[in-house]
Amino acid sequence: MRIIGAGTREGFEYTVRRTFWTVPNVVTVLRFLLVPVFVLLVSESRYLPAFWVLVALGATDWIDGFIARYFNQLSTVGRWLDPLADRLAVVIVALTLVHFGIAPDWLVWAILIPDVVLFINAAVLFAGNPHLRVSVMGKVRSACLMIGLPLMLLARLEEFSSWWGGLFPLVAESLLMAGAVMHIVASADYLLQAHAKFRRLRTAGISPWDRKSWAPAHAAAPEPPTTRYQVP
Repeated sequence: MRIIGAGTREGFEYTVRRTFWTVPNVVTVLRFLLVPVFVLLVSESRYLPAFWVLVALGATDWIDGFIARYFNQLSTVGRWLDPLADRLAVVIVALTLVHFGIAPDWLVWAILIPDVVLFINAAVLFAGNPHLRVSVMGKVRSACLMIGLPLMLLARLEEFSSWWGGLFPLVAESLLMAGAVMHIVASADYLLQAHAKFRRLRTAGISPWDRKSWAPAHAAAPEPPTTRYQVP
């Protein structure tokens, strides 16, 4: 079964809708509304319910992507809403776990610094989203973080902390560390991709700041209500 890009229909002519009201976008918003619930549960030391909230966050992240691809529910809003919600959720979850002493302090810096660098780089070079393809490393990174973060919660519970001769907390932190390292590597790759795209646009005589001339959500000429493209 395909995990990354699940639901993709090879050779299918997709319709990219110019509306917020698609099922995946609604799922994304509902998913993000679970984040304050998670913060509240952790603040009350209710680690097991907080664990299940994180499981729901990770599962619905996969589900909304599957629905978008399999049921032809792609949208211009979803292109920026889903990754934005994902990044904010990971940052808030990490800050919460560090603040309450559940995760190590280095986790925040390993996530925040690359994200801030990428944000500033995109703002300076492209005045917004550079529209880069998500790499396999980026997807695996997200998976490791979304597994490692809830495992850190389980490691706080006595019934789990004694598993494998007390190695469960070490396994959880090791997985979290792997995700953080991959986050830094993936961010460096996106940074290089962004600069390469910037140079290609300049070489072609296109201003990277003139987003209407190259950004996929825009076009130089008027478009019909939907835009069609082929999945590679």
